[in-house]
Amino acid sequence: MGEGSKPLADAFFSYYGKVFEDGALTAREKALIALAVAHTVQCPYCIDAYTQDSLAKGADLEQMTEAVHVATAIRGGASLVHGLQMLDGAKAQMM
Repeated sequence: MGEGSKPLADAFFSYYGKVFEDGALTAREKALIALAVAHTVQCPYCIDAYTQDSLAKGADLEQMTEAVHVATAIRGGASLVHGLQMLDGAKAQMM
């Protein structure tokens, strides 16, 4: 992406790199969060990258699987809550 605008690509990748450094959260914790988010946004490239990154940063299969289950619960919960829109619409039409 740097071919079209190297300054913007450089700025993004500088930011991206800083985000994943140790801070209040460890780099391992951030990799697990990224793995969960990758599943939520369904990015196969990100899933592969953060599977490898999580392993490289010391996460184990149990932690990675639990992160995916957290993403699944949040995604499913969001769908369920959006069901209220259906409920409200159905109630309005049935009155």
